[in-house]
Amino acid sequence: MSEKKFRTEEFRVDGEELLARIKNLVKEGNVRRIIIKNKEGKVVFEIPLTFGVVGALIAPQLAAIGAIAALLTEATVVVEKEES
Repeated sequence: MSEKKFRTEEFRVDGEELLARIKNLVKEGNVRRIIIKNKEGKVVFEIPLTFGVVGALIAPQLAAIGAIAALLTEATVVVEKEES
C-alpha cells in the first residue's frame, strides 16, 4: 500500500465570500480538511472531511461557517488536499 500524500493551499477571502468558497471546495471532493482563521491567524473553525461527505452531513458545518462569515471581515482558509 502506498502512503497518501497531502498538500495545503492557503488563501484570503472576505467574510462575504467565505461560505461560497467553502461550498465550492467541498464539491471538489479531494479536500481532506478545511481550516478557517481570522485575520490575526487564530483558528476559528476546522472541518475534517472524509471522502464522500456531502449534502445533509455537511449542512450543520456550513450553517456555522455562515455565522462565522457574518462576524469576520477577512479570513484565511487553509485547505488540505490529497495529492493525485
